Amino acid sequence: MNSKFTKRLTLISLIACVILGCLGNIGCQSTRNGQTLTSPHYLKNPPQFFAAGQEFPLSKEAAQMEKEQAEFLKARQQQ
Repeated sequence: MNSKFTKRLTLISLIACVILGCLGNIGCQSTRNGQTLTSPHYLKNPPQFFAAGQEFPLSKEAAQMEKEQAEFLKARQQQ
């Protein structure tokens, strides 16, 4: 084989591998700097649903603290 032909075939093969490698990464979801970037097909994905919960998750604890505070103030006023 000719040396020029071999170099040209190697270069074409290398370029084809780079192009195929780049095409393989198109359309994938990725994470960059802690931020999740969507794929171009994000509109085809079903929406996520998170059921509504309590506004304040520690309502029992807050009620107990208010009750204790009221008892403390009541005892203090009686002194």
